[in-house]
Amino acid sequence: MPALAVWTPEDGLLGALAPLGLAAAAPAGSTLVIDLDEAGPRYPGKASLAGLVEESPRLSDLRPGRPGVAVLRNGGIGATAASEVVEALIQGWDRTVLRLPPRRPVVVPVPVVPVRLLIPGRLFAPLDGPVVLQSTPSFARVAGVGIRLPVPARSTVAALLRGESPVPGDRWVKAWRRVWEAPWDR
Repeated sequence: MPALAVWTPEDGLLGALAPLGLAAAAPAGSTLVIDLDEAGPRYPGKASLAGLVEESPRLSDLRPGRPGVAVLRNGGIGATAASEVVEALIQGWDRTVLRLPPRRPVVVPVPVVPVRLLIPGRLFAPLDGPVVLQSTPSFARVAGVGIRLPVPARSTVAALLRGESPVPGDRWVKAWRRVWEAPWDR
């Protein structure tokens, strides 16, 4: 039941893709992405966190049926109101990725992985502690300490946004594997 939360303060598209990349890179088993952002993306699928809280989760919701990645979009509920259901989901799934809101991250009972855009200049204040750095097509060399991700292929972005798995061996997804192995402070 390892779980990590992903926080992407600057970029909406990266904020939608990062949790999916981390989940796709998880070791074998079942991984659930839970969106804790009330204004989060409308990920494909019928189920939502708000729906699970309203109807109470069934045993089949709390225990994955088969290996792979599942995504639970938010549906318009606050993290505090959903905390009991989120805790139960974390306990039941092999791995869980929590997607945090970009501007005001909520307090969660799992380590938080900050994901920042690696862009030239000093547009965004640096963070203390470990970080994941998403490379951009910028030609400038930018200093930064952390786990660096390559620029994702267009096909990878398209597949993830459609709710599909990227091609096996995708280099962007493979780069996310290091995040599961790194020590993240709470």
